[in-house]
Amino acid sequence: MLNVKIAYVEYTVEWTPHMQIIQIVLDKKLLHAADQAAKRTKRNRSALVRDALREHLRRLELRASEERDRQGYSRQPQSDAPGWEAEAAWQEE
Repeated sequence: MLNVKIAYVEYTVEWTPHMQIIQIVLDKKLLHAADQAAKRTKRNRSALVRDALREHLRRLELRASEERDRQGYSRQPQSDAPGWEAEAAWQEE
């Protein structure tokens, strides 16, 4: 007779009608790290991946916005004409 121990992992799968089920491929080391992080943060793997992807996309958008700003300033650099700097100067007495 086999003595088999079965471990159950309890978690709630968050799913709403607008979600799609996808398949991704991860190497063993990354999968293990993801599972450990999910366990530590008391989330399931899907929630961890969703949150990580949202954060990555937010950072990409921030970088793109900063790059657009850089390009805009390089196309129209600040002029040497007096501006607010002159207003901030102390008046001579």
